[in-house]
Amino acid sequence: MSGEKLREAIMKVALGYTVGEVTEEYGVEGGELKLLKRKETRKEVPPDLKAVKLLEEETDYSSMTDEELEREKRRLIKELSEEKEDTSE
Repeated sequence: MSGEKLREAIMKVALGYTVGEVTEEYGVEGGELKLLKRKETRKEVPPDLKAVKLLEEETDYSSMTDEELEREKRRLIKELSEEKEDTSE
């Protein structure tokens, strides 16, 4: 994933977004498969404050060495793991 696409994805999460879902139920009538029920729902995903914070602290990764990038990667993974543990409790 390019840096710009990653930034766009983080921006989407930071601002919140809407997800659409379609559920279809089929059955056999008269030997044919027919659509019996179709339900469309929309879910609002609220803004994520961690993503906002990440954008605020935006780092210029292009100037970092491979070792610095690896350390930053480990730091971010650890932070995300800790956040996941906090939300599952």
